[in-house]
Amino acid sequence: MTTRRYGILIMPAANRVYAEASVELMEAEIEVFAAAVLGGGLSRITAEPIGGVPYITFDAPELSEREVAYLSNLSSLYALFAINPDGTLAPVPLRRLDRFDDDLITIQKYAGKTNEHFTKMLLNATILASDFAREMIDRPLAVLDPLCGRGTTLNQALMYGYDAAGVDVDGKDFEAYAAFMRTYLKRKRMKHSAEVVPVRRERKLVARRLEVSIGLSKEEYKAGDKRRLTVVNADTTTAGAFFPRASFDVIVADAPYGVQHGSRDRQSALSRRPLDLLTAAVPEWTGLLRPGGAIGLSWNTYVAPRDDVAEIFAKNGLEVRDDGPYRRFRHRVDQAIIRDVVVARKP
Repeated sequence: MTTRRYGILIMPAANRVYAEASVELMEAEIEVFAAAVLGGGLSRITAEPIGGVPYITFDAPELSEREVAYLSNLSSLYALFAINPDGTLAPVPLRRLDRFDDDLITIQKYAGKTNEHFTKMLLNATILASDFAREMIDRPLAVLDPLCGRGTTLNQALMYGYDAAGVDVDGKDFEAYAAFMRTYLKRKRMKHSAEVVPVRRERKLVARRLEVSIGLSKEEYKAGDKRRLTVVNADTTTAGAFFPRASFDVIVADAPYGVQHGSRDRQSALSRRPLDLLTAAVPEWTGLLRPGGAIGLSWNTYVAPRDDVAEIFAKNGLEVRDDGPYRRFRHRVDQAIIRDVVVARKP
């Protein structure tokens, strides 16, 4: 079978440190795509400059439209080219999943915001480890971020046209995200409904819930084809009280780094030990995951060794992906944070 050489132009990253790590992270992400949805048909994946600009190149049989559709959603892909024998570049039209303008992801600016390229990569890697990998371009998956903060992961899930849900204990973050979504959807003149409602148990207020229903087009909204966004302001260790069991395809979270922010226990004492949080929360999260679904977690390795995090997942019956490219997502964020990723599948 004839193979072609392809080149990926890497999207510029505003964060200098992430830009330095993005090439190696993209190489690992491409390998995950290749193994999960491309039949392993990519080879000679390497970083090389073309015209003085960094590219990632690879060999593959002529890419089909469906294979291009998968690769179009690589986290830091700016453009895809077929490289001709004479070295000239032939643009390959992309087929991104994106259903919103990119300002849904980029417009929010606040201290501690997770890099949006990394968020997309973590979501991709988690989906691709699940039994639903091939469905990622075919149907709206259900995504939960049980440590959602101000919603970077939720917004990326919405960007893909998925249903998104989140849990976060911080009331200010909850209010800020609810205000952002209301303002954004009104400004974009998208058909939607959005309300914050109290959640009561035995007449006691136990949480607040943001419920958003969005029509990605007027026609879809009229037809009842709407995307759902639900965010609960509550302790993540109680997430199972707010969502049905086995209702999510993937769960994706960026754990507290123990530097700018920490996790809070039930007595509201600030904890810098994410292992305590994970020990209490992972059983709850696992119950919300469908069989065949996957959990992806990023965290600061300075405050929790990888083996300890993986052990918590394994003790809850999850199959940790600890092979090949899944071991190559570790990278530096700043002097106090070395971030890593663990992805695990529910049998």
